Amino acid sequence: MRCVVLWVGLTLGPVTATLSPPAWADPPVPAPVPPRAPVPAVARVWPVGIRPPVVRGWEPPATVYGPGHRGVDLAAPAGAEVRAVAAGRVSFAGRVAGHGVVSVELTGTGLRTTYEPVSPSVRKGAEVTAGGVVGHVEPAGSHCGTTGCVHWGLLRGTAYLDPLSLLPPWLLHAGPSRLLPVLEAPPPG
Repeated sequence: MRCVVLWVGLTLGPVTATLSPPAWADPPVPAPVPPRAPVPAVARVWPVGIRPPVVRGWEPPATVYGPGHRGVDLAAPAGAEVRAVAAGRVSFAGRVAGHGVVSVELTGTGLRTTYEPVSPSVRKGAEVTAGGVVGHVEPAGSHCGTTGCVHWGLLRGTAYLDPLSLLPPWLLHAGPSRLLPVLEAPPPG
């Protein structure tokens, strides 16, 4: 801020006025941004299926409003159950731009997951557990075309993050469990 002293006539004496710098002046220095905390691998299940195909991956935008893909699209047929990946509280369950959306604030993480297009089966404020059903994939409105999908998003505040980072390695890369034969065990009995 700059201070300007004006002399107005002999009888009034000095008058002090405070002026703000014009809009075209030097921009204010932004506060330092704290380092980004890593995303904890708190997910215990996939939102749909066991390990659904990723139709489209996360593509972070270069700028806040720039192009990109702020989540991942997971292949899922209409009517498939959509589950919360971790325990939390439903912060939104309703329609946005004609699509059903469910958002869940993940307990103790400062993170929020989003799922769409989903017909919600939960209400705002409901507590959900990991694997708890939050809705079903809507039959129309998928941006994945005829294959159908669920868009799964992850946010910390207003920053979008890769939702796959919530999955621990054993869940991210594991397929379905398989029992193998025991070749050298004695027969039961």
